[in-house]
Amino acid sequence: MKPTPIETLREQAKVRQRSAAFVFHENVWTYERILVEAERLARGMVAHGLKPGDRVAVHMMNRPEFIVAYYACFLVGAIVSPLRTAFKQAELEPLLRRLRPALYIGETALYGNVAAIDGELLPRDRRFLVETGSGVNDGLPLQQLFDDAGRGDLPFSPAADQPAVLITTSGTTGEPKFVIHTASSVTESAERISNNWELAGQDGIAMPLPLAHMSGVAVFFACIYSGTPFILIESFDADTVLDTIEKYRCSMQLGFPAQYAALLEHQRARPRDLTSLRYCLTGGDVCPVELQRQFTAAFGVPLYNAWGATEAVGNLGYALRPGPVLRITRPEEVRLVDDDGKDVADGELGELLVRGPNLFAGYWNDLRATTESLKDGWYHTGDLARREAQGELLFVARKKDIIIRGGTNISPVEVEQAVAAHPSVEDAAVVGVPDAVLGQRVVGFVTLVKGKSERVVPGILSDLATRLAAYKVPEHLIVLDALPRNALSKVDRARLQAMAIEGDKVSRSRAAASAQRNDEQASRRAS
Repeated sequence: MKPTPIETLREQAKVRQRSAAFVFHENVWTYERILVEAERLARGMVAHGLKPGDRVAVHMMNRPEFIVAYYACFLVGAIVSPLRTAFKQAELEPLLRRLRPALYIGETALYGNVAAIDGELLPRDRRFLVETGSGVNDGLPLQQLFDDAGRGDLPFSPAADQPAVLITTSGTTGEPKFVIHTASSVTESAERISNNWELAGQDGIAMPLPLAHMSGVAVFFACIYSGTPFILIESFDADTVLDTIEKYRCSMQLGFPAQYAALLEHQRARPRDLTSLRYCLTGGDVCPVELQRQFTAAFGVPLYNAWGATEAVGNLGYALRPGPVLRITRPEEVRLVDDDGKDVADGELGELLVRGPNLFAGYWNDLRATTESLKDGWYHTGDLARREAQGELLFVARKKDIIIRGGTNISPVEVEQAVAAHPSVEDAAVVGVPDAVLGQRVVGFVTLVKGKSERVVPGILSDLATRLAAYKVPEHLIVLDALPRNALSKVDRARLQAMAIEGDKVSRSRAAASAQRNDEQASRRAS
């Protein structure tokens, strides 16, 4: 049986006792220090009544206490549930109502979105803050848990197959779900990332990925698993990340497409020495090919695509060419199927299914959603792809995002890549809007490069008409200052679709009013 995350930490504390596991604000945290602090916090939580199976809500930006809290919960057999830092009180309250946490560990800067929540739902003597200060009327100092460590005894051996982590989905398609991961699935995810990404102890990673999201969780556990040191950054800031890579000679970087666009812009404005990098990975959303090319030219290293979901991480590796391409690392654990669940032939479009011991165990208290997503051991990802040569997958779109115009499927990714390739376009997204005759019509959104105005839009559409079939070309391109994104920097297509539908209604209303005025004028002339 493979070691659990806490067993891995204990082993690293033996063989790499004084080695740096991570650095935060130039403060070095060794593997031994993490273990010692986690054991103190775990004992303090037990002294305050925490039991195996209880939930612990962790609500903070990236900081050492977050990592310590993960391991402390593992030691107790409690379930750690990180809360998204972007959520407001109206979003957090229903989550906490479903979670029913036994303890809350947060920080002052975020506590304002929790402070007013009913004490019956979250007892005030169970709320602990990393920092206390002005403006905080309640909340106990987290140090109290550490101080009470001498009064708590730890369970002998928490089970590896019981729920250990509850990570929320983004909630862009409805109420966020709690995804259940066990200590075992966390280990499997860490091992697969370590192997697929060829992590090694000599590597270093700048780490702004949020520890409240599966991307950050999986990567930090993979770093501990492989002995790869990382530099923990509170939240993404392009200059901070670039300065960190230069200062600590990091050899890898992980992030989202929107973050790489910012890194490219800031590196051009103030170049750093980034020669220590050997490659970079992007995930969370489709990365424009043009951004990959520009990044590689400016940084001197390739930018590869990675795939993962809150429910499954590490099933696919990165491909060595630009575009939304992924590498199949375990063919027997990846399938593409049609709507009837039958495997499709190479080159045909199908839904991506994955399986393996790294899969989530289900959704918390949501049997219906669990049975819809997990069938016969396979996780139905909702992603559509084609199997290509040399064991590669070409990502086409999220199943729910496919646009069907006149009975023909249109991949929004394909259209977005074509739009983004125009030199006047900074970023692009397309959505389908309902149409009584065609089913759906294509509407596009763009942000333009500095110095460009809406006058370039007709030229962009004319250019698209030479490179895409007529039915794929957006009927309109709406210019925005920035595309709306969720906490993971994914384009919020639901918001864009709502904007497109509302804009369509306004256009139709104006057209109807104009037609009515013309009719009235014609009637007056006739009389």
